[in-house]
Amino acid sequence: MTSPGDTADFRPTHVVPQEGLPAWEAPDVSRPTAALDPFLPVQLLSRQGEWGEILCANGWSAWVDGRLLVAVPQPPPTGGRPLARSEDPTPLLARSADVLERYRRAADQLAAGRVDTEGFRRGTRGLRAGVVIDGESVWLYDEAVGRWLYGEGGRAATYAVVSGPGSAAGPRPPDGSRSGAPDDGGAPAPDEGAPDDAGHESTLVVEIPESGDR
Repeated sequence: MTSPGDTADFRPTHVVPQEGLPAWEAPDVSRPTAALDPFLPVQLLSRQGEWGEILCANGWSAWVDGRLLVAVPQPPPTGGRPLARSEDPTPLLARSADVLERYRRAADQLAAGRVDTEGFRRGTRGLRAGVVIDGESVWLYDEAVGRWLYGEGGRAATYAVVSGPGSAAGPRPPDGSRSGAPDDGGAPAPDEGAPDDAGHESTLVVEIPESGDR
């Protein structure tokens, strides 16, 4: 973290969302500092995982949850600069469809009596997916990094995150999940201290820009 001072070459790349943002002196949750005001322009200097190092117009810098920063629209590329690519939601759609299909097969087996309740529980352990479709709009849950994406066709951007920077992502499917084989190691047993859902942090929603720059 740097102290306030004059920054003649400050060029904002993001703004703080309307709820404001907590900040830290370093990418370490044990070192909090002053929170950032809503809609404050900042310049993103670097990223470290989910953390983002930001610079303010007065020269003061800190670390924040970089996933929650709202990008400032940039001018069109000129002089042969490559076009910026938005995040492609297709791979996440495919993974979500695969998880849903595996759950459907397990549910069919349970309904047909081919497996009992315990077998169904083992077969679906670790499965996690989230998809909401409303016309052209889609919300997708990316369990690998613990966030929701919003998109309209070929573009997607972070809509919400389920934990602060540096926190563990949501449960992941067991190692054998791609083949559909049950794997008892995919989730902790009750006596291994599995967290209760009631203890999860509240989802943090990112304000979607109105300019269509999603």
